[in-house]
Amino acid sequence: MHPQHHTLFIDYCAYFNGNQDFFECHEVLEEYWKEIAPGDKTHPLVGYVQLATGFYHWRRGNNTGAKRILEKALHNFQVNEGHVFFQEIDYPELLTQIAKAITLIKTGKSFQTFQLPLSPHLLDLALARIKLLPSSSSNYLLHKHMLRDRSHILAERQESKQRKSRRC
Repeated sequence: MHPQHHTLFIDYCAYFNGNQDFFECHEVLEEYWKEIAPGDKTHPLVGYVQLATGFYHWRRGNNTGAKRILEKALHNFQVNEGHVFFQEIDYPELLTQIAKAITLIKTGKSFQTFQLPLSPHLLDLALARIKLLPSSSSNYLLHKHMLRDRSHILAERQESKQRKSRRC
């Protein structure tokens, strides 16, 4: 199986091109990245996570953060040219779209997204998944990081603090 046909990558494409749930894009691709390249911050999957994160920030009006993270995504993609994770994507078009988004942010334009330029086969897989996505209000997509259940994250942070304090 091609690595871009993995369920989590297809989910990423569906969330990005479908309901534009960039927060969920980050979640599913981070899981995939941890599966295949944990700790490798130069891996193209990190660039895809950064791409979604940049759009999440831009939608929320954090233009400075959006520009910064989209520039990181663009750099990641440029240094990984020819990687297997670009075989099912129109690589030059992807770079063009990211550069255009960065320019729009720099000139103070309002949030705009684009469709990932997928190969016909990956597009078919993503479209099938898009049909199954739940509809979400724009308010929910805008504030998703604050509206989700964060109890497990807070518990992990507390546990980490306790471990650190025991070592001191």
